Amino acid sequence: MAMDNHLIFGVHITDRIHHVNKVQELLTEYGCSIRTRLGLHEAGGNFCSPNGLIILEMVADDAESHKLADKLNAMEGVEVKKMFFDHA
Repeated sequence: MAMDNHLIFGVHITDRIHHVNKVQELLTEYGCSIRTRLGLHEAGGNFCSPNGLIILEMVADDAESHKLADKLNAMEGVEVKKMFFDHA
């Protein structure tokens, strides 16, 4: 049984407090295109980082997935990087 290819987006968000609502709206809009979502930020004691990282494993076709990436990249304080693993 062949495995699907994996398209992974790393989404870096600066100043999470001000940008996270718009990011969340887009992730909800494209929710059926996302298989796995993992959010990371530094926190501990009296510290909570203003920056965050979201890892997205996409299940939509490339065109739909890249629409989401383009919309995220167009937002202030958001940067998207792509990883692709081919199982062919």
